[in-house]
Amino acid sequence: MGKPIFLSVFLTAMVHVFAQATVSAPPSLPKEPNGILAAAAPFYDFNSADLKPWRLKATYQLYDIKGNPTEQGTYEYWWASPKIHRSTWKRPSATYTEWYSADGTHSYQMIGERLKFFEHALPFELFSPLPSGLALTADKTSLELQERPSKGAKFPCISLIPLKSGESANRIQSTYPTYCFDPQIPVLRTRYTFGEVTTEFNNIAKYQGRFLPRSILVFVGEQKILTASVDSASGLGPTDPALTPAPDAKIVKVEKLNDSTGTRLGHVLKKQPPMYPPMAKQLGQQGVVLIQVTIGIDGKVHDPEVVVAPSPILAAAALDAVSHWEYEPATVNGVPVELATEIRVVFSIGR
Repeated sequence: MGKPIFLSVFLTAMVHVFAQATVSAPPSLPKEPNGILAAAAPFYDFNSADLKPWRLKATYQLYDIKGNPTEQGTYEYWWASPKIHRSTWKRPSATYTEWYSADGTHSYQMIGERLKFFEHALPFELFSPLPSGLALTADKTSLELQERPSKGAKFPCISLIPLKSGESANRIQSTYPTYCFDPQIPVLRTRYTFGEVTTEFNNIAKYQGRFLPRSILVFVGEQKILTASVDSASGLGPTDPALTPAPDAKIVKVEKLNDSTGTRLGHVLKKQPPMYPPMAKQLGQQGVVLIQVTIGIDGKVHDPEVVVAPSPILAAAALDAVSHWEYEPATVNGVPVELATEIRVVFSIGR
């Protein structure tokens, strides 16, 4: 999405809503990576029982693989409690709603095409952009702190380095998930994932004591993939009828995972390397092809779709190769589940 322009009338309308927070000012930024993440965590807990029921509405813009704007949509979120909430995405070609009910039921309704990967990840970007506790397991991950310059300031950035047997984790690489914070307070400003994806969090506001970005921009390299702006956030009645699933909603019996944090996939069982098209080499075409996929409970790649590519020739070659890959299925409590994620295919003439 293009970078949203916040008109003065919009800002005036938002001031009253976001001024509700009465908590004390956030602490200054700690010096250690664990301390930074611990300080930030309470300000990104949008599923705490002490929150009052609330509702959010946002507008987002999608872009094609050439960076041209395509469809615009709206995202709405209703939250009554940690167990009761609803999300709805709506644009001309797709409408998708999911409900979480008090009895633990997860149901959904879909009309039109399936959501794009980064479109479906919008709630994650808004409400839980920090690394999960699983990703921070001490015996599996090392936290490395570095500073990155941006707009005249140095931002402290934390990279999550996976620990492997016999491998040192003392070097930061661009492919590792990296979280960059404001230099003064524990506010997340930028996240780097998949080695190519950059997510910017701008116009941060306070709502019920939490940090809520009013503007989100997602890039692959220099190319926009999605932008979003929060239109409103307000109170909600705990018995709002929107929280009741539609009569024809389908029940999700096994939770579908969304790998929007950049967590690694399970073990690859079959990986066909892409063929570098001779014409692409002759034209000097190289770079990264990012493909949206679903890893099924059978371990096979389903519904592959190119998100971004340096050329149509390389996109076709990567898509053909990835379509034949097979994985060990992801599981929850030993039950195989689907996993929505992104696959990164690199074409380099020098290799």
